[in-house]
Amino acid sequence: MLQTPSGGAGSGTAARDSGLMSIGTVLNVLRDEFPEVTISKIRFLESEGLIEPQRTPSGYRKFSAGDVERLAHVLRMQRDHYLPLKVIREHLDAMERGEAVELPVVGRQRTPEDLQMPPAGPTVARVGRAELLAAADVDEGELKEWESYGLIAPLADGSYDAEAVTVAALVCELGRFGIEPRHLRVMKAAADREAGLVDQVVAPLKRHRNPQTRALAEARTKELAALTVKLHTALVKTALGVRLP
Repeated sequence: MLQTPSGGAGSGTAARDSGLMSIGTVLNVLRDEFPEVTISKIRFLESEGLIEPQRTPSGYRKFSAGDVERLAHVLRMQRDHYLPLKVIREHLDAMERGEAVELPVVGRQRTPEDLQMPPAGPTVARVGRAELLAAADVDEGELKEWESYGLIAPLADGSYDAEAVTVAALVCELGRFGIEPRHLRVMKAAADREAGLVDQVVAPLKRHRNPQTRALAEARTKELAALTVKLHTALVKTALGVRLP
């Protein structure tokens, strides 16, 4: 069962009160199990009739916990059973009608060995500016303010790394406690220093001509990043004298 937050990220107070979530919050909920999911993917599944989120008067999507569970079910059926969307939709519709239906078998099924295999290559998920604004439920002025403090930065082509959605959601959540974007510059500076340290360690591996060594550099970067985040979290908890789940 997916753990859905009690309130959505962003500035939609009414949405939080009603238990509905913005598309950015849904993305963060799904990413634990489906790290490659994107806003575009969620919108595509909606266009294919797999989900029907509510809409605010201004046109923003708002998802219920049931919508999120249905999305997760669709993504699992795609990932684990390689089922086409038409078959998935028919299967879900039959389940909603209360019919006892077995999961259809189409082509090769995903095996436990598949789950242990590394991906064929790195993929970079990106979102456009409009998608980021919609995911965070903020306006252009707020996004420009975040950019001015270096909290979010566009890529060379004007798009954003998908992780910017997570950053935006967290900036919004911190704002609920009176922490403004300008206050977060110290966190950004600390993150940049930590990233610089990791880059310094793996730089010799990245420069190597051997493809396997460069692949090792990527794996080492992820490992060091995870350790750095854990250390940072432990230091903050120690400094505050609190225990977090």
